[in-house]
Amino acid sequence: MANKDGHRRFGSVRQRASGRWQARYPGPDGIMRPAPTTFETKRDAEQWLVVIESQMLRGEWVDPLLGKVELKDYGVRWVAERKLGVRTREEHARMFRLHVVPFLGGMNLGDISTETVRTWQRTLLDKGRSESTAAKGYRLLRAIMNTALDDNRIKRNPCRIKGAGEEKAPERPVATVDQVLKLAAAVQPRFRAFILAAAFTGLRWGELIALRRCDVDLDAPTVRVPRRLAQLSSGELVAGPTKSAAGVRTVALPGVLVPELQRHLMAFVKAGPEELIFTGEKGAALKRGNWHKAVKWKATIIKAGLPEGFHFHDLRHTGNNLAAASGASTRELMHRMGHGSVRAALIYQHATSQRDHEIADALSKRVEKDTAKPAKSTKKKIVKRRRRGQDGSES
Repeated sequence: MANKDGHRRFGSVRQRASGRWQARYPGPDGIMRPAPTTFETKRDAEQWLVVIESQMLRGEWVDPLLGKVELKDYGVRWVAERKLGVRTREEHARMFRLHVVPFLGGMNLGDISTETVRTWQRTLLDKGRSESTAAKGYRLLRAIMNTALDDNRIKRNPCRIKGAGEEKAPERPVATVDQVLKLAAAVQPRFRAFILAAAFTGLRWGELIALRRCDVDLDAPTVRVPRRLAQLSSGELVAGPTKSAAGVRTVALPGVLVPELQRHLMAFVKAGPEELIFTGEKGAALKRGNWHKAVKWKATIIKAGLPEGFHFHDLRHTGNNLAAASGASTRELMHRMGHGSVRAALIYQHATSQRDHEIADALSKRVEKDTAKPAKSTKKKIVKRRRRGQDGSES
């Protein structure tokens, strides 16, 4: 709008040689910024300036210059600056490098539209990426663009496609007590307690291999979970915090597991309080690939009556199933399993120590009852339960 002298109060418009009108306006830094397009009439250009001025007055204006940052550069910084575990950071970096950058990396943040994101998702699937990969990539991009929105680099997050970040987790098998006992009997003696602890405490692989003598109190009996070991793609094991705040917990041990751990500690673990409880033949921390080869996992699970494709992580789901069948409430079960966000941790921390022992005792009696049953046919008995994790990740 022009003042009484004929000059505009905000911005300026001028006619170009082509006959179209260009609008320019001052940013907070005083630098004049041109409109992203020219206009057919002077009135259209002036109305556009009115909208921009109104956005500035309401605090809704987004500096288009801030959006002129390529996604590949912004995303790399995003992954590096986030508070993430080493393994999660590595997984995010890999996902971004392989499935986002090749398609969207050269685009400026401000130029990425919902249509662009939709096309990218379709392209991923057309090029043979799985639905799970497409969903994970979408969730990562959505998180990056949410930060860009917080940084006032974009007006809105373009990741607004309903259902794009959802994936259907495949159902995973849950073993019977008899199958767990057969599996424990089929591996080398130094790994027997490892199998039983995985199934009857529900700890994650990374939590189990990080346990030290000082974490286990067989008189209580409890196991403390203060840390985990994460294996990077290079094979290196890195000590770090548990998967979430809820992962730091003390879990009551079923009575049937106590003598197993006593024998294991006497036979395979050095006397120091900081000594790892579960190690390989040479005393080193366990690595997935080496351990699977050592126990001949594929052949051993078949020998135990478990289905082909049964994962070590499925022992954790077995523990979840057994605890639930023993009468654990949702909160108590989540406390035992170490599930949840910070918000969930605040809820689940109310699970009492006494009640956790009662759950462990009930679970122990269930195992003892099944162990005392006469031998049955070797026909496979697999109970299906929807898996809470994704793609082999530790849930």
